[in-house]
Amino acid sequence: MISLDQILRLVNDNVAAWQDLRIASLQFWHRDMARLALIALLAVSLILLIVRSSIRRMPGRHRIVVPALLTSLPRSRMRLVVHTPLVLFLIGLPFFILALADPYTSLVSQDVSFPGRRISVMIDASSSMHAPFTAAKLNPRSPTEAAFFTAVAAAERFVRMRINGKYRDLVALVEFGNQAYVITPFTNDYDNILLSIALIGDPVEFSLFPDQGTVIAQAIEQSTELFKMFNFLEASGNLMVLFTDGEDTRTIVHGRSLDDILESAVQSNIPVYLVRTEYDRKLGEIIPDALWKASVEKTGGKFFAAADEASLLQAIQEIDAASSGTIQIKQYTNQQPRFSIFAVIAAGLWAGSAALKLGVPYFQKLP
Repeated sequence: MISLDQILRLVNDNVAAWQDLRIASLQFWHRDMARLALIALLAVSLILLIVRSSIRRMPGRHRIVVPALLTSLPRSRMRLVVHTPLVLFLIGLPFFILALADPYTSLVSQDVSFPGRRISVMIDASSSMHAPFTAAKLNPRSPTEAAFFTAVAAAERFVRMRINGKYRDLVALVEFGNQAYVITPFTNDYDNILLSIALIGDPVEFSLFPDQGTVIAQAIEQSTELFKMFNFLEASGNLMVLFTDGEDTRTIVHGRSLDDILESAVQSNIPVYLVRTEYDRKLGEIIPDALWKASVEKTGGKFFAAADEASLLQAIQEIDAASSGTIQIKQYTNQQPRFSIFAVIAAGLWAGSAALKLGVPYFQKLP
């Protein structure tokens, strides 16, 4: 059963579509069908008029006798209102014919905004991620898994939280060790992102990953370049989420200092949220914690020392709560159907005509 909210949503969507519609840009899939329907309607109407005019009218049978009215009496100014149901019906006919022609626009570009952010998810696949990390909820089949698989499960949980929320993010996936690799560029195809996460989380794929070191700055640099490639640096709503064991003290990468690499993120307002996955190691219990905590906080992000599953899940929830922004993109649609706009207008006019004629006694009077 269709609810009132669904009807209102349909009406609002079609009103918005009508405001953006340009009649001159419409094309029609079934133009000939609509033309034939119009010709048939006119032909039937003409035949009915001819038949009606040819029938002999007899007093007392085909005519109604009413008392004579004085011509001096003024005519009511509201006498034409009684034709309102007929007028609404006639107005609805052109919209019905247009809907029957199945209109569409061949190419539509529009600027749309919706809640969400551009998020680069980075996962550390270095050899140090072989260390165990117990996570019964994230890894129910094998709770005592390597930290890498727990990080992959955490990344998947984070993406699913975004999917199940009100957001429509653009998500990219980066896997790194000594080098950083873009697995999936920015996309709103969540199935593709989840598939990519599942593929890199395969044990065989993890064992074949070629780069065994941990260079976190390399991943941040690669993500920044990804934002730059998509021309997102000047846009708001960007975010980096990094899952790593944090076992990295390098401050120089490719001749650039860590501060220099992070400066691009700072200037572009891209906060970095780093989730350090070292089991049973609280904040400050490993040497690089102080370095990375200070570095990511410069970007406006946050450092999370995930020492167990509870703290890891809490970190994901905090990042999800902090990732409530709005992004604007130019959306292109090929062959977008416009049938519903005209069908809803015709149905609304005809429903109004029937409601007035059948539900209001005033409109049942003779004119």
